[in-house]
Amino acid sequence: MSSKAFITGVSATELGADERAFIVAEKPWGFILFRRNVETPAQVAALVRQLRDVAGRPGAPVLIDQEGGRVQRLGPPHWPAYPAGAAFGRLYDIDPALGLSAARLSARLIADDLVNLGITVDCLPLADVPIDGADAVIGDRAYGNEPGKVAAIARAVSDGLGLGGILPVLKHIPGHGRATADTHFRLPVVDTPENELEMTDFAAFKPLAELPMAMTAHVVFSAFDPVHPATTSATMVERVIRGSIGFQGLLMSDDVSMNALAGSVAERTRAIFAAGCDLVLHCNGKLDEMREVARETPELSGEPLLRANRALASRQAPLAFDRGAARAELDALLERLGTAGA
Repeated sequence: MSSKAFITGVSATELGADERAFIVAEKPWGFILFRRNVETPAQVAALVRQLRDVAGRPGAPVLIDQEGGRVQRLGPPHWPAYPAGAAFGRLYDIDPALGLSAARLSARLIADDLVNLGITVDCLPLADVPIDGADAVIGDRAYGNEPGKVAAIARAVSDGLGLGGILPVLKHIPGHGRATADTHFRLPVVDTPENELEMTDFAAFKPLAELPMAMTAHVVFSAFDPVHPATTSATMVERVIRGSIGFQGLLMSDDVSMNALAGSVAERTRAIFAAGCDLVLHCNGKLDEMREVARETPELSGEPLLRANRALASRQAPLAFDRGAARAELDALLERLGTAGA
């Protein structure tokens, strides 16, 4: 069944009549959940089923941002807390094997939470490399400030998700670590020279270029394009993301409703596709904006469709898993930092 090249949020814990009609008419490729959509495990699983039933596509991807730390849409009391990414980086500094093991275990446990709800995609791992003075929006979500270490931990996270039957989304390509503003509110401009970006920010993404899906950064890199953020820059998509980094998977925008992007939602949507992104992501569940996005979104076809199909086909069934043993092992590792269960 055909679908349009966008991912949409919804407004509440179950679909309203207008949202049902929208999904039937506009055929989004996938859906994304936020805290406003979450009450209990039974309710989330029912919403996920409802989304797919209304879409008429049993395999429609359902995404969530479930990183751990500050960015965890599913949390206590119904789901466990997980550490922020920086914890894995600190363990890695003690012993790389410890950091990688903890990252993989945490992701595998997260995958178990998600697959039991019918969620199939997690917007994780991050390969952002923060610097001193950057906005705290990344902060302790990052695995470290050295690209080799960041890439290694991100690989362990993506492996853990994959073992649990969850597709990873690499973010925020080609890097959000130098941003001096929160892109939810305004547009950051990075003036770092091209060769330095290649050795630092972009270098963390290159070893991960074969991952199936990635999300763009709403960040201007003036050395390449002084006007447009990566999300709406054909130069950044073609020369950097597809070129020097070598990412050939399914490329989605970060949230089109974020204030880092200029113009109306319709204008932003057109600019995202013109730049070469495969999918537009719209998150806030506001139906009027969802309709604007849908009006400007083409049917998923050609190379974007092939990339989407390859991404979905790369998802494997969850492997056998002893959840209790895995959580005990993770907590034992975290005790090395004095953050057991954090």
